[in-house]
Amino acid sequence: MARVLKNKELVNTKLAANYGGWMYCTECGENIGYLCYQTYDSLNLNYECKCGSKGSAVIDFDDSKTGIECDKELITIKNRFCCSDDNEPLITLLDKKLAHYDLKITCKSCGNSYKKVQ
Repeated sequence: MARVLKNKELVNTKLAANYGGWMYCTECGENIGYLCYQTYDSLNLNYECKCGSKGSAVIDFDDSKTGIECDKELITIKNRFCCSDDNEPLITLLDKKLAHYDLKITCKSCGNSYKKVQ
């Protein structure tokens, strides 16, 4: 069943689908990552693309819950950042395309909210 978006604010960012899939910088058109459709509950991403463009993505849903601040690190499995509790893939960010980023993402299944700065 499709989820109902509550907030979707994209700045200089394009998604391949409504709330997931490949992510692109609208300034240069480069692929900057992949957002897993089914496994995240909310996303707050700010980044600077290597082309110099600054972008962001804020997405949550009508049924999103307040995340539980988690001190654990996201784990990396096959270049995807995954929940450290259940190994659910959440997002891939391509370091070779991004100068830096500030990520906060919440896992839908366990509610852990992760932060990562690069």
